[in-house]
Amino acid sequence: MSRAPQKLTQFEFDGRIVVRESQSRHYANISWRHDAARDEILLTTPLGQGVAQLSRDARGARLVTADRKEYTAADWEGLSEQVFGARLPLDDLPRWMSGRAPPAASGWRVEYLEYQSEAADALPTLIEAKRGDIELRLKVSEWIVAR
Repeated sequence: MSRAPQKLTQFEFDGRIVVRESQSRHYANISWRHDAARDEILLTTPLGQGVAQLSRDARGARLVTADRKEYTAADWEGLSEQVFGARLPLDDLPRWMSGRAPPAASGWRVEYLEYQSEAADALPTLIEAKRGDIELRLKVSEWIVAR
């Protein structure tokens, strides 16, 4: 089936994320609210305990961990480099969430493994992204807002 991804300007969803790098794996629940001016992401353990809160707005990007450590940067990619030692494609994720994969030149291979339905404009519910030894797997359990 040919897909016609929606252009999302605002969304909110709940789901689960797994990040694998080399031999380490990190699991978390994710709640993400996005609009053109702001992003708010809450990561919790599988048991619901807060792990981290990420936000992005016109002032920059910020990460607050469960132990109250705070990291800030001009943008999400700079923040990911500071915290994780690698520039993760966080600025591109809202576009990926609508089903729009990055160009091959980005180095990321994004696959959409499941969708909400068979409709051409259905939103993805299982996304896998890989680059080198980094793999992200995101399972959306509920799209709350998508427009």
